[in-house]
Amino acid sequence: MLWAAWFAQGIHGGNMQTTVRKQRFKWHIVVFLAPAVLVYSAIMIFPMIDTLRLSLFTQEGSKEVYVGLKNFQTLFHDPNWSGQFWNALGNNVWFFIIHMLVQNPIGIMLAAILSVPTLRFAAAYRTVVIVPTILSFVIVGFAWKLILSPLWGIAPGILDAIGLKSWFHPWLGKEEYALTTLALISVWQFIGIPMMLIYAALLSIPQEILEAAECDGITGFSAFWKVKLPLILPSIGIISILTFVGNFNSFDLIYVAQGPVAGPNYSTDILGTFMYRTFFGYQLQLGDQNLGAAIASVMFAIILVGVCIYLFTVQRRLRRYQF
Repeated sequence: MLWAAWFAQGIHGGNMQTTVRKQRFKWHIVVFLAPAVLVYSAIMIFPMIDTLRLSLFTQEGSKEVYVGLKNFQTLFHDPNWSGQFWNALGNNVWFFIIHMLVQNPIGIMLAAILSVPTLRFAAAYRTVVIVPTILSFVIVGFAWKLILSPLWGIAPGILDAIGLKSWFHPWLGKEEYALTTLALISVWQFIGIPMMLIYAALLSIPQEILEAAECDGITGFSAFWKVKLPLILPSIGIISILTFVGNFNSFDLIYVAQGPVAGPNYSTDILGTFMYRTFFGYQLQLGDQNLGAAIASVMFAIILVGVCIYLFTVQRRLRRYQF
């Protein structure tokens, strides 16, 4: 019986030592995460908090005076600012809608075509689609301004060569066309992102599922519509929210192609360019950091609400399609 007691004590002692080991704090995790957290906080978290703080103050001489939500009231209701704000917000919504209705469906279609195993030169096609994504906004903006210029652009000549010269208009110079034209240019540049994400999702579908569907007589377009599409819905949800966030953060392309005033006559003005002019000023317009911070805070709130709606409603419904 004595040896049994020693054996039990050894097991109990070993369990206690194991528990102690489990309870030790893993400092190496902190060491590895600390640099990334510090850098992210320095360039993202602290500036965002300071922006929210600035939106609640106004500058009177050399002093900052707390005014609460007055800057937001000015932005929404003051005749000198509300018109520009609602115009920029409406343009931003239209900019986003075009990307959702044009970029993402075409990206899904291209991914479906390029995922066909028998397609020749698929790698070359993928490269052609993805290359514009890595180009600078400055290159894309100036290149398309030259292409669409009615004076020295190649677009009039190309349309004339195929007998469609009457279709040409100075699209970037007309209020009714300019924003849609820039949105389509942005679609051309970034269509490779949804294409690659959906392409990867299609390749991750188990071959057994496709073979089972084929045995049931589901092939071709029916296989994509009835089998593949439901399985890639989570990926479609991801590209949708990425499109939303990216479009309500847009600035570069509009700034390069149309300048800070987002012409003609503010027809291409979005929240990003409106915030830039308000914060830094332009020509005769003086900069107002506090009102500019209020615009940035509204942009943050719009993106936050959109992301929360996706996470707590759409994503929960899409989980049923995940493996």
